[in-house]
Order: sequence, then C-alpha cells, then structure tokens
Amino acid sequence: MRQIVLDTETTGLNPRTGDRVIEIGCVEIFNRKLTGNNFHRYINPERDSDEAALAVHGLTTEFLRDKPKFHEVAEELRAFIDGAEVIIHNAPFDMGFLNAEYTRLGLPPFSTYCSSVIDTLVQAKEMHPGKRNSLDALCDRYEISNAHRKLHGALLDSELLADVYIAMTRGQNSLTMDVAVEAGSAGELEDAGPLGEIIVLAASIDELTLHEQALAGLDKNVKGSCVWRNYSPQG
Repeated sequence: MRQIVLDTETTGLNPRTGDRVIEIGCVEIFNRKLTGNNFHRYINPERDSDEAALAVHGLTTEFLRDKPKFHEVAEELRAFIDGAEVIIHNAPFDMGFLNAEYTRLGLPPFSTYCSSVIDTLVQAKEMHPGKRNSLDALCDRYEISNAHRKLHGALLDSELLADVYIAMTRGQNSLTMDVAVEAGSAGELEDAGPLGEIIVLAASIDELTLHEQALAGLDKNVKGSCVWRNYSPQG
C-alpha cells in the first residue's frame, strides 16, 4: 500500500479569510517502509504571514518572495499524491487549505486525488483518551527524537509523523492469550481447564544477542528508542 504523510505551513489559520499555503512536505511510505521518495516545496503566498504564524514556522515574506506560486506546483503535487492514502495530523486544517488552493485555481478539490485520508490526531485520541496528543507529545510517547525541531517545518513534521504513525500502528498491543479450545465438530468453544505447571526457560546468550540485534534494527527504523525497549529483559 502506498501512503503519503503530509504537512503544510500557512500564513495564518483560515483560508476563507485569504490565508495561503507557504510550504508543503510529503513523505512516502510503501508497505510500511519509508522510501525516501519525498516531496517538498516552499511557495510564495503573495501576502505576508500573520505574526503568530510567523513565530511558529519562521518563513518570512522575504524568504518566500522568489519561490514558485501555488499554481506552479499544483500539478506536480497532484501527480505525487494521486491515488495514495494520505496521513495528516489534524487533517481538516491541512485539507481545508489545500482544497481552497485547488478550488482557487478552478480545479477539483485536493481531497479528490487521495484514495482516503487518515487523521492521526483522531487516531491518537482514540488510543490515548484524556492525554496530550500533539505531534511533540506523540514523539515523547513513542520515544521518537524531535530534539532538532526548533520551529515547525512541513517536511520535518512529516518525517516525524511518519515515524509516529508506524509506531502507533505497529500491530499487536496485547501479549495476553485467550485460554479456550475449539471442541467437537459443532465448533463450540469451551474452557480449556486449569493450566499445568508453567515452565520458565531463560534465554540463552545467543538468543539474547539476536534479540538485541532485532531491537537495534527497530531503533534505526524509528530514529530513536523503540517501544519494545520498555519490555526488554533487565540484566
């Protein structure tokens, strides 16, 4: 499956009052692996950023003045995204801006080019109710380093979100087993009865070495310390 993690930076908070997209960052994931095939463009919005927005992204009018206008990157972005599942943190914000940009050009809304959209903010709230679920909070929770993130940037935030999304959806969250057996041809389930004596076998040195190598590979994939470190044998 081809997925695109996307983030934007904008001149303000509301496209309906004339705010524009000034940066787009996209990170490609194919079959849950980062491909390195990314898309990143700065855009001249033909207006200044609000002071509050400028404090967040630091992209000045002077820096953006010689960058392409949105109509110059619209087709390139459409071709990159076309048919992929798009992953965004707080999707209504970014999709609202991108839909407005395409509509302004007389084109179908941006959302029509995506096979579907995953909102990781909604996903995180369902998985961690009552907790902070900002991108920074999720990086802390899943032990993904964001120490190099001083200001918001569309590509950097997309790279961090890609790591967070892979960690959030890694798979089995429970190590419990259902003690039930299928009985008879009727296919009914019945209690398996009491367990016998539990025999604990300690891992050998070779097995511990292989285990550490596997964790090191996971650490490399998430660019930090993988969650399974929390369950590693001590000593």
